[in-house]
Amino acid sequence: MVNYKHLHYFWMVAKEGGIARASERLHITPQTISGQISLLETHYGADLFNKVGRNIELTETGRLVLNFADEIFSLGSELEQMMHHLPEDRPQQFRVGVVDVVPKSITHKILLPALKMSDSIRMVCREADLDTLLADLSVHRLDLVLADRPIPATVSTRGFSHKLGECSVSFFATEALHNTLTGEFPACLNGAPILLPSSGNQLRAEIDQWLDKNRIYPRIIGEFDDSALMKAFGQEGAGIFIAPTAIETEVTDQYNVRAIGQSHEIKESFYAISVERKIINPIVSAVIKSANNSLFAKEK
Repeated sequence: MVNYKHLHYFWMVAKEGGIARASERLHITPQTISGQISLLETHYGADLFNKVGRNIELTETGRLVLNFADEIFSLGSELEQMMHHLPEDRPQQFRVGVVDVVPKSITHKILLPALKMSDSIRMVCREADLDTLLADLSVHRLDLVLADRPIPATVSTRGFSHKLGECSVSFFATEALHNTLTGEFPACLNGAPILLPSSGNQLRAEIDQWLDKNRIYPRIIGEFDDSALMKAFGQEGAGIFIAPTAIETEVTDQYNVRAIGQSHEIKESFYAISVERKIINPIVSAVIKSANNSLFAKEK
């Protein structure tokens, strides 16, 4: 990769027409400049200047490099000017990635404190799978990733998983579907139509283990990556569905269903993943503290 300090010395020499004048502008010795340009020439494997008497002139390669250097340092100058003229009250951008299996209602509750901090915060949310979001986090395209599990041991991305909390799950059904069930919970699930998260995530694995342990065999009507879509089918009476107990009231009100039971053995966990071990970003800190102290406090 090109060393931009070396490139800047080359650019100044080309603009000033010689090493001596560039030395005066940069306030460093001609020997230092000459040495740095030699390193740049070694990097490119080509001469950038030719000696003509006591003067130097650009080679053909040098002219090509100068064209790129002009664009690079011109953009740098524009960047400086833009940063000096930005309004003081410009919004602070908070970029967060949400793993697609995290329920939208939980996401909303976790992130709401960020918008309440200040009117000058602009939140940008992106939804994708964990691997994609971790890749964006590693190159600082995101400030935070919300996930249902910590960074997997098999992933080499540098980051730190901060547990926000965990909560049990509740089972929901329409009034009409509930009236068809027989027996007490959880035995009433036996043979009943049910909607489940797709296979392959931690929550689904815990549900399957819990059903096997209790020898409950419902009829699986559908499997969903999107929890909101699962709830929409549940609202229509297609089957019993689950959601975090932390949002039980919101689910019953929004989807006109009733909670038919809870399982404290099935736990849905939530994590905030950042590039910082010790959180410095005040917005990220507020999100994590609010989740720890309020949203999931009852489950501790």
